[in-house]
Amino acid sequence: MQINKLRGRELDQLFRVILSLKDLEECYRFFDDLCTVNEIQALAQRLEVARMLREGYTYHKIETETGASTATISRVKRCLNYGNDAYAMALDRIYNEQKEEAGSQ
Repeated sequence: MQINKLRGRELDQLFRVILSLKDLEECYRFFDDLCTVNEIQALAQRLEVARMLREGYTYHKIETETGASTATISRVKRCLNYGNDAYAMALDRIYNEQKEEAGSQ
């Protein structure tokens, strides 16, 4: 893992704070204070690229719909194929939560 090079008190603190957030509103407030609009958009864009790649979209379609560069799409694809399976884990979780919410309505 590349992030292991950064592991330490400060990064642990950041992740603990993120894990402590209770709902979407708290996330919006925290990330609004923590990040620039461009940083937040870049993170959201990468997650959307990962979702679209998993669903079989072409690079051209992803580039058109998200505005992501082919370099960003390639990097996300490399993580999907050779990374820690974190994109898959996170996307599967929100997909399952959305399915449960839809089923309970």
